Amino acid sequence: MQILIVEDDRPLARGLQTALQKQGYTVNHVENGKDCLHVIATEQPDIVVLDLGLPDMDGLIVLQKIRKKSTSLPVILLTARDSIDDKVQGLDCGADDYLSKPFEMTELLARLRVLERRLGTIQSALITIGDVSLDTTTQMVTAKNHELELSRKEYMLLKSLMESAGKVITRATLEARLYSWGEEVCSNALEVHIHHLRKKLGTDFIKTVRGVGYKVQLT
Repeated sequence: MQILIVEDDRPLARGLQTALQKQGYTVNHVENGKDCLHVIATEQPDIVVLDLGLPDMDGLIVLQKIRKKSTSLPVILLTARDSIDDKVQGLDCGADDYLSKPFEMTELLARLRVLERRLGTIQSALITIGDVSLDTTTQMVTAKNHELELSRKEYMLLKSLMESAGKVITRATLEARLYSWGEEVCSNALEVHIHHLRKKLGTDFIKTVRGVGYKVQLT
C-alpha cells in the first residue's frame, strides 16, 4: 500500500513517514499542492494524506483538483482547522476522512485500515487464504497455525498479494508498493523476497505469471 503525504511541516512529515513505514506502508512525501498534483497525474498512490495548510495553495483547492482527476482516490485531510464548518467543507469537497491536529498515530492508522478495506477485497483486518492468515492490525502472519517471522519487505509484499488475491500484480506495481522514492532497489530484490516467502509459506502459495508478475490464488 503506497501512501503520499502532502505536508509542509518537515518534522511532522518525517515522523509520519517513519511511523507508517514501520507499519508496513510505502510512504512518499511532497511539501506543496503543485507537487502533489504532479505525483497523482504521473504515479498515483493508493491513499493521500493531505494537509490543508500548504504554502502554495489551500488544501481544499488541491482536493478539488484531485477529485477532477480521480473520484475514487482516498484522501484523508490533516488540519489545525477544527471547527464543524471546516470539517463539513472538507468532506463536501470530497475528502474520505478528516483528522484534526494534533492527533494520535493510532487514530491515523485506524483510519487508514478502514480505507484499505474499502480499496481491497478484504472485509476485515484479518486476511485468510488457505492455511495462511495475515493480521493487518498486529502484522502477525501465521501458516498452519504457526507464527512466521517476516522481514518488513516480506510482510509488505505478502500483504499486497493477499489483499489482491486472485489478481495478477505486475512486477513494477509490487516494486512501487515496496519501495519509497530514493530507496536503492537491486535488480533481483523482488525475486529474492518472493523466494524467501516461498520457503516460509510453501512453493505453491505465490504463483508466478511468466512475463507479467505474481499472484496468490483464492481458495
